[in-house]
Amino acid sequence: MTSRTPLVGALVAEGVSFVGTRVSMIAIPWFVLSTTGSATQTGLVAAAEIAPLVVVKALGGPLLDRVGPRRVTLLCDLLSAFVVATIPLLHHLGLLTFPVLLVLVAVAGALRGPGDAGKAAMSPEIARTADYSLERVSGLAAAIERTSTMVGAALAGVLVASIGAANALYVDAASFLVSFVVFAVATTGLGRPVPPEPDAEGTRTSYARELGQGWDFLRTEPVLVAICAMVAVTNLVDQAYVSVLAPVWAKESGAGVAVLGALFAVMSGASVVGALAAARWGETLPRFRTYVLAFLVAGAPRYVVMALDSPVWTVFAITVLAGFASGFLNPILGAVVLERIPAPLMGRVSSLNSAICWSLMPLGGILGGLAVAGLGISPALLVAGAVYLVTTMAPTRVPAFRRMDRTPAESVEAPAPVR
Repeated sequence: MTSRTPLVGALVAEGVSFVGTRVSMIAIPWFVLSTTGSATQTGLVAAAEIAPLVVVKALGGPLLDRVGPRRVTLLCDLLSAFVVATIPLLHHLGLLTFPVLLVLVAVAGALRGPGDAGKAAMSPEIARTADYSLERVSGLAAAIERTSTMVGAALAGVLVASIGAANALYVDAASFLVSFVVFAVATTGLGRPVPPEPDAEGTRTSYARELGQGWDFLRTEPVLVAICAMVAVTNLVDQAYVSVLAPVWAKESGAGVAVLGALFAVMSGASVVGALAAARWGETLPRFRTYVLAFLVAGAPRYVVMALDSPVWTVFAITVLAGFASGFLNPILGAVVLERIPAPLMGRVSSLNSAICWSLMPLGGILGGLAVAGLGISPALLVAGAVYLVTTMAPTRVPAFRRMDRTPAESVEAPAPVR
């Protein structure tokens, strides 16, 4: 293998997995809406997936360091394939009740949490092996994610319209198996366990203590705290958009599932262009200013244009601009986060950081469903857009947030603990 084999393999495995996940992202909400007609139940299904994902991510960090992120990722991908395939299988057998669906989706979410965290924890090691900067690796990963989202969303629209939402889930199950094989071959020798550091008496530290070490470090990094808080809220709004607001808009406006899939695909395609630009020139851009401009374009406008009952072509045009701007965000924020975490704490801190960022997402589907039921789709979209704008611009008023333009080594003094 060459020095770039792990990077290429990880990107391919991630891309295949994202295609399948994006198919499920559209297929499952559409399946619930079509069979129940309830936006509230659609939100509950989304919450059932995200809640265990967040909990396992938060508690599984030390496991990544002890067992090794590669082993955890491979096991989760393999088990996820069987769990996801069980959903359409039970549906065809007439055994898929709503409570059973909630349980299966929850198990899938619980497996996805440590699987995703394991891939993220290996990013710095893969970057060093390929002799790439974190901005470049994060940019390439973001480009792959957006490309896969584009392909997966377009594929989901075709599959759901042609073979049904339940059958489309078999594609997601197959993607986990392909990801398992590619990642296993490409990352051989990487992602080894990190031996736990002994305590003052020379004995092995407990799992709870290792988990606490991750939290102790995270809370003393003001930049990471600011990013976690901001992303947690934007993820909540995005989850409401993807799982409830956009599907209901497509259904009530008459646009249909094909347009919904195309809309997600177009945004992802534009994001790919933005992410590739970030991978190429991200190291030379001022991080803070790029963050502000990108979120002004990528956030509220796409909610507002839907709420105003604009023509479909206008919705697509705004979505293209939003997608391009959003492509710059993950490379910047990803590099800022990863460069601040010490290697011995990478698994537990990156996992905890990700868990906090995802912590409000279980409420996204529920709040989205309640907002649609109580306000109607247009007011719900306007409220979501306003929350997005306030949340993304609020960190600009926090002095510590401007430290994202400096790496820890460039800081004159250590940051004070956040209390």
